[in-house]
Amino acid sequence: QVQVVESGGGLVQAGDSLRLSCAVSGRTFSSYVMGWFRQAPGKEREFVAATNWNGGSTYYADSVKGRFTISRDNAKNTVYLQMNSLKPEDTAVYYCAARKGSFTSSTMIFQYQYNYWGQGTQVTVSS
Repeated sequence: QVQVVESGGGLVQAGDSLRLSCAVSGRTFSSYVMGWFRQAPGKEREFVAATNWNGGSTYYADSVKGRFTISRDNAKNTVYLQMNSLKPEDTAVYYCAARKGSFTSSTMIFQYQYNYWGQGTQVTVSS
């Protein structure tokens, strides 16, 4: 059973930075596409960022491009989301997900393409 555990959320002010971490159990972490999604109150869960198996390819939602950076450390079975210049509209529960399969724009942005999910970590950005 693969376990996905997010950490690092919290309450920050607009303009601050925050780094989320996501630890994944098992010995096949390096084979997974890893993604971050978020869900704001009253809204549907949306794609934030994704990375391929070695971090060499990444993809971002337009709303976070230039502010957020996804990275991974396969030796630690961990993926990160560095969030800079945070805005109140970034307030959401952030979810980490692992996908067994290819890294393509037609798959990685869709929730149903991911096999394993964490429970989420709350990020609140005050104005």
